[in-house]
Amino acid sequence: MKAAFLDTGYLVALALVRDEHHVAAQKHWRGVLREPLPLLTTSLVFNEVVTFLNRRGHHAKALEMGGVLLGSRWIECAQVDERFFREAWQLFRQHADKRWSLTDCTSFVVMRERGLTTAFGFDEHFAQAGFTLEPLP
Repeated sequence: MKAAFLDTGYLVALALVRDEHHVAAQKHWRGVLREPLPLLTTSLVFNEVVTFLNRRGHHAKALEMGGVLLGSRWIECAQVDERFFREAWQLFRQHADKRWSLTDCTSFVVMRERGLTTAFGFDEHFAQAGFTLEPLP
């Protein structure tokens, strides 16, 4: 069973009914739940999701999503350590032609190290970096 990566935009879309990608994320997630697979995210994505939700007045949703990410037996939240951080910084420096965030670069480094090819999200940067993005538009 191949694992997939959970990106910030996907998690936010699952949490917020008014998100432009909510319907697509919910439909995709229902399919994932029918055939669960190992899922991976990072501490930086966790931080982005919880911060985004909280700053927009959704503290309860931030707590709920944080609890799901930390408490699920299907989702691993990889801690970004010094090595991942430095490799991501190097990737960021090498791609001045892209609008990739440092969190994006960290996600790419972690995905490559773990052999993941698919990201659940809506950020075209994953496709630019050579990964498959789901759900498809």
